Amino acid sequence: MTGRSCARRFTMMPPRRWRCALRQRSRDLWPGMSRRRSSVKSTKEAAHRHPRDTCCLERPVRWSRSVSPREGTSLPISLVAHTVFCERRAWLESVGERVESRAIEDGVAAHAAVNGRADDRVSRRRSVEVASERLGVNGRCDVIDVGEGGDLRVVEYKSAPLRRSTVVTAAQRVQLALQGMCLEEAGHSVVGYGVYFTTGRRLVDVVIDEEARVWAREMVAATRRVVEADAAPPPLLQDPRCGRCSHAGVCLPEERALGVVTPHIKVADPDGEVLHLTTPGARAYLRAGRVEVVKGDESLGSLPLDRVQAVVVHGNVDLSTALVRELMWMSRSIIWCSGQGRVVGFGRSVHAPNGGVRVAQHVAAAEGRLDLAREFVMSKISNQATLLRRGARWDVSPVVREMRRLARAAGSAQSIGELFGQEGAAAALYFGEWTALFSPAADESLVTAWLGRVGRGADDPVNVALNYCYGILSAEMIRAILACGLDPHAGFLHSSSRNKPALALDLMEQFRPVVADSVVLGLINNGELRRDMFSDVLGTWRLRDEGRRRIARGFERRVEQRFTHPLFGYRVSWRRAVEIQSRLVLGVLDGTQDRYVGIRVR
Repeated sequence: MTGRSCARRFTMMPPRRWRCALRQRSRDLWPGMSRRRSSVKSTKEAAHRHPRDTCCLERPVRWSRSVSPREGTSLPISLVAHTVFCERRAWLESVGERVESRAIEDGVAAHAAVNGRADDRVSRRRSVEVASERLGVNGRCDVIDVGEGGDLRVVEYKSAPLRRSTVVTAAQRVQLALQGMCLEEAGHSVVGYGVYFTTGRRLVDVVIDEEARVWAREMVAATRRVVEADAAPPPLLQDPRCGRCSHAGVCLPEERALGVVTPHIKVADPDGEVLHLTTPGARAYLRAGRVEVVKGDESLGSLPLDRVQAVVVHGNVDLSTALVRELMWMSRSIIWCSGQGRVVGFGRSVHAPNGGVRVAQHVAAAEGRLDLAREFVMSKISNQATLLRRGARWDVSPVVREMRRLARAAGSAQSIGELFGQEGAAAALYFGEWTALFSPAADESLVTAWLGRVGRGADDPVNVALNYCYGILSAEMIRAILACGLDPHAGFLHSSSRNKPALALDLMEQFRPVVADSVVLGLINNGELRRDMFSDVLGTWRLRDEGRRRIARGFERRVEQRFTHPLFGYRVSWRRAVEIQSRLVLGVLDGTQDRYVGIRVR
């Protein structure tokens, strides 16, 4: 990595984080370097010491966070602390689930003062890496105070909310005990422990006795059982710890029962936006921490990089290498679509969570999971019937009743072929009544051109718009599936043999009527989508640039719209609902829950 690219990487971070990240990146690139070079004399003295005397203060043992503890024998001490708090949270950490929250950012800021080493001060060492072969753990001490006689005092830096008292938790006590045991195994004498709360600027002394050491050993053994288990631990039920857990949004402890959630743990909707690049010939690049979109000399838009959840590229749009690299570092997805909306590829960081569950997903896809396939089709037909019942301008109750019957029949289907037959019969009824869903304010030329549903080779503007919106929806599904660590290509209803993102197509079935169809109908009925936004060349209809922008904006408005989840009973955006449904599939595969239930609006 050149100095210029390294500097560019850190100028896009908030000021309080880039210094820590720069130090960490320097240690990753040059592990043998410290902030100050050791003198020749100290190097020679270290060479003549007994290996046991060469303690962790000078020769740390490293554990890369990119390697799961399942693959090695040494566990990070922080993972043991997670086990003390909640075994399921430790499992989520071990399989690579990473979240962003205010509490985590406060913790990063609290450690900013100690993340860099200070080997020039004899009486205090910072960011000291420790390890124990006997216990099979490793970690990092924030601060070690060295007394005149060589006795050590271990201090851990923590952040506490302003309204919460500075009380040392059980997890922090276990963390200190394990750090001290690592130092003692290296031949040092540890005489004191403490936790420094950066918010209140208060140091609290902690007593680590033999009872605490025994408990710490038990927690190491418990952590090893958790990370080596074949299935995820069950979630906590009605536990106050869930309310302050940063992983609640990926754990979904209340939703696993597949019933109404009361009281509900408030999990924020995704704090960011999916950036759709729809203008042919445009280019997106990074500058000063922002994504800049230009076409020639014209600026089309600018967005802070931290606000970007994913990037969807429509047609002939270029991305700079720096932007692609930064998105990969941030584990943000990039999805490429054709000008007609069909997904042609995607990219994401290789550090994806739930690698073991992906193996189980491929096995289940090969063996077949008819129960999942039934739910996908039942939910789709039910939502089609609901949309038709709500929006029709004349009586369509006989058609709706027949579609409800087909949905019930799909619930007892004995094969995938039977499911596709019921899905096709319901689609014929649904799209056969679509003219009842157009309002009098709609562009008449669009309505009269509609003769029925056509997929590939669409020969009318409405079908072209539907196909384009389905492509955007499939990109949204791929984004959510990748965020869960699943493989978009291993599905249970659609076949993976056709080299399509089968799981994305499976999951999007229930969202086609309530998201994509609703977007296209709303744009046409409101007059936002008109005949002049399409081109007709030799009978081939295509969307113009403005038409693509209108559909992309309408789609974003829809997925940000909040509704009452029909299964859990709380308010949620459609974008968050997509990820929830993806994680419910994940729960079936990792053993957290025994069945999957799709979204069926009322």
